[in-house]
Amino acid sequence: MRSLRCFATAAAIAAAPASTHAAPADAHLARAGVHVVRTSTRVARASAPVAPAGAHGARARMHVAPAGIHAAPGGTNAGWAGTPVAPAVVPADSPSVVVVVAADTTERLRFAIPARPLADALWEFSRQAGVRVELDTAAAAGVWSQAVEGTYTAPAALRRLLAGTGLVAHFTGLETARVVREGDGGLAVHALAPITVVGARSRGYAVFRSGTATRTDTPLRDAPQSVSVVTGQVIADQAMQGMADVVRYVPGVTMGQGEGHRDAPTIRGNASTADFFVDGVRDDAQYFRDLYNVERVEALKGSNAMIFGRGGGGGVINRVTKEARWTPTRALTLEGGSFDHKRATLDVGRGFGPVVAARLNGVYEASGGFREAADLRRYGVNPTVAVAAGPRTMIRAGYEYFDDRRVVDRGIPSFEGSPADVDIATFFGNPEVNHATLRLNAATASVEHATPGGLTVRSRARFADYDKFYQNTYPGAVNAAGTEVALSAYNHAIGRRNVFDQTDLIYGLATGTVRHTLLLGAELGRQWTENVRRTGYFEGTATSISVPLQRPTVATPVTFRQSATDADNSTTADVAAVYVQDQVALAARWQAVLGLRLDRFSVDFHDNRSGEALGRVDRLLSPRAGLVFKPVEPVSLYASCSVSYLPSAGDQFGSLSATTQTLEPERFTNREVGAKWEVRPDLTLTAAVYRLDRTNTAAPDPNDASRLVQTGRQRTTGLELEAAGNVTDAWQVIGGVAAQRAKIVSATRSAPAGAVVPLVPTRTYSLWNRYQLLAPVGVGLGIVRQSAMYAAIDDKVTLPGFTRLDGAVFLRLGPALSAQLNVENLLDERYYATSQGNNNILPGAPRTLRLSVATH
Repeated sequence: MRSLRCFATAAAIAAAPASTHAAPADAHLARAGVHVVRTSTRVARASAPVAPAGAHGARARMHVAPAGIHAAPGGTNAGWAGTPVAPAVVPADSPSVVVVVAADTTERLRFAIPARPLADALWEFSRQAGVRVELDTAAAAGVWSQAVEGTYTAPAALRRLLAGTGLVAHFTGLETARVVREGDGGLAVHALAPITVVGARSRGYAVFRSGTATRTDTPLRDAPQSVSVVTGQVIADQAMQGMADVVRYVPGVTMGQGEGHRDAPTIRGNASTADFFVDGVRDDAQYFRDLYNVERVEALKGSNAMIFGRGGGGGVINRVTKEARWTPTRALTLEGGSFDHKRATLDVGRGFGPVVAARLNGVYEASGGFREAADLRRYGVNPTVAVAAGPRTMIRAGYEYFDDRRVVDRGIPSFEGSPADVDIATFFGNPEVNHATLRLNAATASVEHATPGGLTVRSRARFADYDKFYQNTYPGAVNAAGTEVALSAYNHAIGRRNVFDQTDLIYGLATGTVRHTLLLGAELGRQWTENVRRTGYFEGTATSISVPLQRPTVATPVTFRQSATDADNSTTADVAAVYVQDQVALAARWQAVLGLRLDRFSVDFHDNRSGEALGRVDRLLSPRAGLVFKPVEPVSLYASCSVSYLPSAGDQFGSLSATTQTLEPERFTNREVGAKWEVRPDLTLTAAVYRLDRTNTAAPDPNDASRLVQTGRQRTTGLELEAAGNVTDAWQVIGGVAAQRAKIVSATRSAPAGAVVPLVPTRTYSLWNRYQLLAPVGVGLGIVRQSAMYAAIDDKVTLPGFTRLDGAVFLRLGPALSAQLNVENLLDERYYATSQGNNNILPGAPRTLRLSVATH
């Protein structure tokens, strides 16, 4: 966050009577992009701005002062001499500013906070009020808040939350408000002054709490796991277009080429197309996910089936979507740029009385690309509604329709161990044939209820229907002379329907000096999949043709029909799971997380061509254990061990056969130690060292090549460092370093022992900086460095390392209008970003400009 002030202008105003110069001065400051917030004539400045609600948490700050005193961010503390001075000056682009004012100018806000554990209630209070509160978590363990339902000032709402809890708010100086046991610390207790919230409430680069890692609202520093969060503000500042952009700033994760039609991450050396979630619910179809309705993206690294169920061997990626709120939202962004880029997004919402709130997010894009024949058309709408059904119950519902149509681009081939020396824009194949379509219909509903006895019941259901089709011609091997390349073709239709329901019971209690947050949950789900593949025949006869390497774009007609080995099958997968978890506060500095999940996962597979029916049932027991030590309050050290499984049907249920149905699930075991440090209330540093073992992998029997044995093993070891937040009031950063090594330890079906896993660079570095030069002007600069990596598991083709620089300029054009210019690959470096095997290599884009204008 930035807290830039016009002190000279304020001083000039202070030199004259306020009654004489107020209106002209206010107009002058408005033209300079500065809001003026008027209070009593007795004011003071308090240092450090309030962090945005998007980075809120139980450990947070709320700036307060006695009634009639104004607290503006930044600067040094002025005394309480009571000298009449000018109106307070607050930058118009300050992401979140709390102003303490006299009672007759207090803003009343709509609150809907059911009774719940106090840490959860204060988190929700922080989100709804747009302020931060610092909580003594030891004092609050096992304590439940009162419900707050209605329209109140923020101080009145906070008083109601604390009523009857034995806790009070203590203030040290003008900057920090702490909720502690009454009488603790010998601190003076001040009455809560009325406050007004000014500015946006969801900006920032750092996030301090999440409900994803533990299924309970928990400070991230108390989660014994590496969690990387890319906030909505980071996404907006970098004009990110999809998940591949997001993971550039997530250490330990790379994004594959995905055959030109899907997200395909490799997380800690383990590739998957299924380890995606939306608000904690599985979203495992193969498509490119858009970011138009995303509040933030969380990457939870390391095996963790206790929370997410089967799969997720290296980790998972969870999108937290925008929900209906009572806070008004009005945002329209229009974007255009290089290669015929055109995109518009809409985000509007508000409360309709004290009970109902609604929100609508939408996107439309019609863009080209730097690659020849590139074309993208997509649009989506996502309405959501929230209903405060009484002081203890919140109901939410939403629906999304998303349509994506694009030319499938499989990239370029390799030659002699490197990407082929061709123009990076060259298209290989027939662009009239290559296309992909995705239609998504998804409905969600959730209910959360807190009982008077302290039990929270939460249930979330999601139905999603994915209709996916892609058809492509693509390059194969280049001949030995380097003059011709082979082309092949196929198409694939995949229909999938998912139905999931998750129900959690959360209860806080104390046993002596030990405090517990207990979680008991269940998940039920069913997935139906239809899968049909057809081979492409050039001129109706040949499954492959050779074309000149330097002229590989063709118009050769292609027809599609099933070959002897093409798939035509249907699958039904069912999951029934129960899980239990205890988050234990053992002492003031020690915490533990212990969990266990039992899944019954069954797959019924039917081959529509042969009539063969196969099935398998697995019972998966997934433990999780973590220990957290806090030598001082802002620092936590942790150690953890967790397990996940991948059944023999594979990520997408397509690998089940008469042979593989006899195989036990693969096992992933993650051992990790790490440290997390909240350097300041809006800056976090994290570090993790891990070893992830993938075992029980199928391999050919050395004595009988027709048989499979489960002796294959893979190991990934690594170090991850991350930083996110505000270095100063004007300087925001997000970045990370990853050093990792992923190898085949003993032979698998894919590779011999000693092979290096593809798309796992040994070193990656990323750092994005945003600096606010003046109230209306900011700049951004980012660097992404990646070492060389292999394109496929045979280690025959190397993608060279590269360094890429990005930049941005941010302009505030008025109180509700802004513009920004993003430039990717500032130095126009030629590089190769990723691949899907040795001969589907995706070149990186040359210098790319995007200009956007947004209303707020």
